Amino acid sequence: MKITSIVPWLIATPASYWGEFLFVEVRTDSELTGWGEVTTTTPMANRAVAGIARQLNDLVVGDDPAHIERIWHKIFRTFTYTGSRGAALNALSAIDIALWDLRGKALGLPIHDLLGGRLRDTLRLYTHPDQSRFATPEAVAEEITRITASGHDAIKFDPFPHPADQSGHNDGYLDGSLPRALEQRAADLTATIAEAAGPGTELLIDAHGRFDVPTAIRAARALTAVADLHWFEEPVPPESYHALAQVRQALDVPISVGERLHTRWDFVPVFEQKLADFAMPDVTWTGGISELKKIAIMAEAYNIPVSPHDASGPVNLVAGAQVMATVPNFYRLETSRFDLSHYNELLTEPLDNSGGVLRLPEGPGLGITLDRDRLRAQAIAGFGD
Repeated sequence: MKITSIVPWLIATPASYWGEFLFVEVRTDSELTGWGEVTTTTPMANRAVAGIARQLNDLVVGDDPAHIERIWHKIFRTFTYTGSRGAALNALSAIDIALWDLRGKALGLPIHDLLGGRLRDTLRLYTHPDQSRFATPEAVAEEITRITASGHDAIKFDPFPHPADQSGHNDGYLDGSLPRALEQRAADLTATIAEAAGPGTELLIDAHGRFDVPTAIRAARALTAVADLHWFEEPVPPESYHALAQVRQALDVPISVGERLHTRWDFVPVFEQKLADFAMPDVTWTGGISELKKIAIMAEAYNIPVSPHDASGPVNLVAGAQVMATVPNFYRLETSRFDLSHYNELLTEPLDNSGGVLRLPEGPGLGITLDRDRLRAQAIAGFGD
């Protein structure tokens, strides 16, 4: 079997928080194809990554798709002098996932069997509320109750307002500050959610890496004063391990980082310097299935649980699930909503997350089949078939 083409599919859909999914299909000279995903957080980034994926046809067409590790390093090392992280690695992540999907299909085995076999039949989930429903405290309680009634017992949310400047630009990432009034609003929202969720629900706070050191410390303390938090995620931007160390030393709440770290090498200082309690690499951004498995093994040596960031599309979720089924130090998988119907619209068979756990789909490779007719109908011009 040989690779014949790499095809990026940019799909316009309200199912995505960002309005589109970016899938990558690896085609072969057989009837088999593999699917990966690398949905990013902006349309511009999606198009940049899709362009890199398309350009990689020049590098891998003609290769045997079974040589996953060889292809991984071939692509990764090609970008050594321009920086092997970021957009190039995003494209590589999608291709790597697709190659594992292909390998499983060729052998008639699910990916977790290729990684040593699964340790569990179901995978615990955490999910997000729809914060557009948070108009009043009563509406907040109603949304949280919908989630807990579905069987989910872990909820992640960003309680911090994201104010814009006069031009409409969110400058939170620029100065890292949070006015006291907005800090209080975040604490009030957190208290409301905690009361509605009840003591049996784990609450996960996402700061989205927006704060400077003193703001992150102050914000975390304001929230821990009103609720029992299971983790505080990305308190500071990912560029500075020193800032993360300062926040870590000042707080008692567990810290989670990793969705914007790329490859096992970015995680080495996190583990060695004891900078986090949870590791949350994204399989579509950190290097694919190959790299997620390696990062999880590294984390196991430090007794750090792994909880992949899976807030994009269905391939993102299932690729992470296939790896986590084989990982002893697994915490939870992420879903962007507790209702997965927005994913299922793109699949020929629905995913099962009843009771707040994901059941791995049956079948070889990823175990899911994307509805090609639906993809064609929603594909943005210039992407896909």
